[in-house]
Amino acid sequence: MTSDRPPTRRLQAAAFAGMFLFGIAAALLGATLPLLSERLQLGLGRVGTLFLVMNAGMLASSFALGALQDRFGMKPPLVAGPLVVGAALALVAAAGTYGGLLLAVALLGAGGSALNGASNALVADLFDDPAAKSAALNRVGLFFGFGALLVPFAIGLLLRAVGLRGILVAGASLCLLVAVANALPAYPLPKQAGGLSLAETVRFARNPLVLLLGVLLFFQSGSEFIVGGYATTFLTREIGMGVGPASYALAAFWATLMLTRAWLGSGRAPLGGERLVMASAAASAVVMALLVTASRPPLAVALVVAMGATAAGIFPAVLGEASSRFPAHSGTVFGLLFTMALGGGMTLPWVTGQAAAAWGLRPALGLVVLQFLAVLVLQRGAAARPGGFLVARQDRSSSE
Repeated sequence: MTSDRPPTRRLQAAAFAGMFLFGIAAALLGATLPLLSERLQLGLGRVGTLFLVMNAGMLASSFALGALQDRFGMKPPLVAGPLVVGAALALVAAAGTYGGLLLAVALLGAGGSALNGASNALVADLFDDPAAKSAALNRVGLFFGFGALLVPFAIGLLLRAVGLRGILVAGASLCLLVAVANALPAYPLPKQAGGLSLAETVRFARNPLVLLLGVLLFFQSGSEFIVGGYATTFLTREIGMGVGPASYALAAFWATLMLTRAWLGSGRAPLGGERLVMASAAASAVVMALLVTASRPPLAVALVVAMGATAAGIFPAVLGEASSRFPAHSGTVFGLLFTMALGGGMTLPWVTGQAAAAWGLRPALGLVVLQFLAVLVLQRGAAARPGGFLVARQDRSSSE
């Protein structure tokens, strides 16, 4: 397919809207916790359980929906996902008990994960050329950032005027509009309309290339969660900055990540595919090593912001290459990859917290250097495999 066909533009718009809502879903709990804690008297233990339940919802949804997307197509999750997220927002707005909030965040994770997987898989399927595929996946990732940034900005600007409930109800209404809009285009036919047997799904789960890429994304996703989650704590406790400046530095990290993905999505980047992954992983390891040894605020802030640029291209590039290697089963493969990536996002920040309690925050964040080096090694392993990325590209070149 080509990107200038009207149906492709409409389908990309559906994917962009889906990722925008996933950004809202992913950022909502962290942005609203201070207000929800006041309303429901939440202790730190219960707060940790909320994140665990939301991520568990994401994991379950990602694992279950991957193969279903190949069987039934991308339209069902891109229509149902916004409705589930909208219901979750409405439940958060109305929650008067901790149990009600647990249900809301479980739905938030499940609906958001469905949108994440379907949006990325749909965009990957729209392009055959690996460079165009990677650029499109960077563009769809950009909309995740827009959604994630919208939540704290809306709370800051509108809280006094309409209150948290008003903001959440408006968000639920937006979800309903997206569901209606996403139902209108004609979607590609399902790639495995007859369905995959459990044995076939297990075969993909045991595929060495899928496992290599899944473990790679396990480390990459965990590292991104750690930087985003611990940056302000590092800047305030270890560098001596105030909460306000540290928060602006974190916002600059996310903004830089978004801008870098926008640039990569333009197709003008000199590197792509596995070379982009390896270069980004190496640069991220160097920047993180410098950050954990920094002592002056200007340098530390500059390095936090630089992490947004160096890490931005890894996830979309890996998804683009995986889609190129498994074009007929991208939904199944993406579901497996997202499941492993979410596993890293759940466990590695927890490991970092335990390490920080035992050794201190600087040594604990030093583990992120090793995680990015693991990404580099795993990508080299994937590229060197028979049927891996480098070989596949050489095969395509020779056939041309």
